[in-house]
Amino acid sequence: MDERKRIDPRSGFNRASRIFHSLKPPLPLPPPNATFSATTYALSLRRNSLFPDSTTALIDATTGHRLSHYEVINRIETLANNFTSILKLSKGDTALILSPNLIQVPILCFALLSLGVVVSPANPISTRSDLTRLFHLSKPAIVFTVTSVVEKTQDFHVRTVLLDSPEFDSLTKTRIQIHPPSPLVSPVTQSDVAAILYSSGTTGMMKGVVMTHRNLTALAAGYDAVRVNRKYPAVFFFTMPFFHVYGFTLSFRAMVLSETVVIMERFSLRGMLSAVERFGVTHLAVVPPLMVALTKDSVTNGYDLKTLEGVTCGSSPLGKETAEAFKAKFPNVMILQGYGLTESTAGVARTSPEDANRAGTTGRLVSGVEAKIVNPNTGEAMFPCEQGELWIKSPSIMKGYVGDPEATSATLVDGWLRTGDLCYFDNEGFLYVVDRLKELIKYKGYQVTYIAIKYL
Repeated sequence: MDERKRIDPRSGFNRASRIFHSLKPPLPLPPPNATFSATTYALSLRRNSLFPDSTTALIDATTGHRLSHYEVINRIETLANNFTSILKLSKGDTALILSPNLIQVPILCFALLSLGVVVSPANPISTRSDLTRLFHLSKPAIVFTVTSVVEKTQDFHVRTVLLDSPEFDSLTKTRIQIHPPSPLVSPVTQSDVAAILYSSGTTGMMKGVVMTHRNLTALAAGYDAVRVNRKYPAVFFFTMPFFHVYGFTLSFRAMVLSETVVIMERFSLRGMLSAVERFGVTHLAVVPPLMVALTKDSVTNGYDLKTLEGVTCGSSPLGKETAEAFKAKFPNVMILQGYGLTESTAGVARTSPEDANRAGTTGRLVSGVEAKIVNPNTGEAMFPCEQGELWIKSPSIMKGYVGDPEATSATLVDGWLRTGDLCYFDNEGFLYVVDRLKELIKYKGYQVTYIAIKYL
């Protein structure tokens, strides 16, 4: 029997295999042996956009400085050239990025990725203890940081470049040729490591999540698959830092879909509301506590937020009461939710506009994703409406944890990612997150176990 015929068209569930399948069309991914970087692929998808290269790509919310997509692409290419000719960076090197949200950061990341240099963005307010762990995990050949943070990195004796310096600005604008010319750049393959992002993993202490160019290519293809025709480009305000998987992946979305991104170096709620008014922001990417704040008249009074069309909420489930209060206050603003982990590179489930009034769900599986609900005691796959640990499989699943084969083998089982989340799917294929199998506390953007706190 044809495998597709076994799949319930309402839920995506295959009763024979007990696997939930995405009801979306498959992703048109390039061959796994293709030799190009995630940057090259993301830029190629921009050709599907109706908007010209003169469209604004990045806006600094503090200064109002703007860069068009043409300028951003030119700076990416110029920077990549200068990295090879001047800094002698090459495929396989790792670059640790310790920076607040600056418009330089996405340009830097795309330039490094185009060369096959592994990008490793991390929290700039990391403690020295955390930094020691970061340097141990990533073993960087170079550090990109800012003046206010650089002192923290000096003990590690690694070459350092300041993103807020005139020298770096020059590297993005002036292509410098060295004689003799640099050797040819090694081609980047889909299986090459692209990034190391940091996560507590599904079980506690900070780990380096290894992503390949294939993972990021699948991410970009997923954004292209949900492209909608608009009269004007969407304008996103980023509340999440670029070192967080939420912010990191949304920079790919903006590139693929030719969107405009408003970036604020130091987030403040009133600064965000002012930016919505000043720059005509259409979409916010937020976390539930921000949604709670936006429901309060004392917070939003005095700001013109009429350009808002949608709010994408992630990081943790949004409460029903908060969603209802937000909809009552902003009836014309769509609430979209999703589910994902650093280890999955991107969201693996997402609500669509027509699902906006469904309370409690994080949506249906996106293209290319399979899932199963596993009984944590027996290892048996479960049926719809039964709770168990969520396991997921997709082209965006991480390669593993850097330098930690034990944690990798415990989390990746025969290609399946064990999420550590207690979940269930209903009879229509909507995912609901119930709890953590092992309870975690969030502190300053990191997940901390009770065991970790015990040893602090």
